[in-house]
Amino acid sequence: MISRDECTQRIVAAKQDKNLTFEQIAAEVGRHPVWTTSALLGQASMSREEACSAAALLDLDEDIVDALQQCPSKGCADNAVPTDPLLYRFYEINLVYGTTIKALIHEKFGDGIMSAIDFQMNIEKKPDAKGDRVLITFDGKFLPYRKW
Repeated sequence: MISRDECTQRIVAAKQDKNLTFEQIAAEVGRHPVWTTSALLGQASMSREEACSAAALLDLDEDIVDALQQCPSKGCADNAVPTDPLLYRFYEINLVYGTTIKALIHEKFGDGIMSAIDFQMNIEKKPDAKGDRVLITFDGKFLPYRKW
């Protein structure tokens, strides 16, 4: 069996060779583009049917199908501060606005968290005369801390 890292590298190379978008692959798999991209990049596991659809579209072998079905180690890419400028901006947003987000969620919902399990995300391009905008929506179930 190949590693998830090798699987991801082969998927990204095949995607590029075939000039496909993650949205096109997601349509073939039958899932949301954000979830599909996450799975293809090693952060979620696919069913056999989903993995077969992706591998067939990308002309990849059974070892990719097997790897895509493995349970991932989520969020284990790197524990260091990201150096990629786009990833760093998210880190910076959390540093600057994290406590604000937390305070407002607690004010509106009470003591709890937003689920990253019962969660979905949308990424959209919003045209703007001053330069296109990135619109990201996080949609997670609120989970109150329970008392006992």
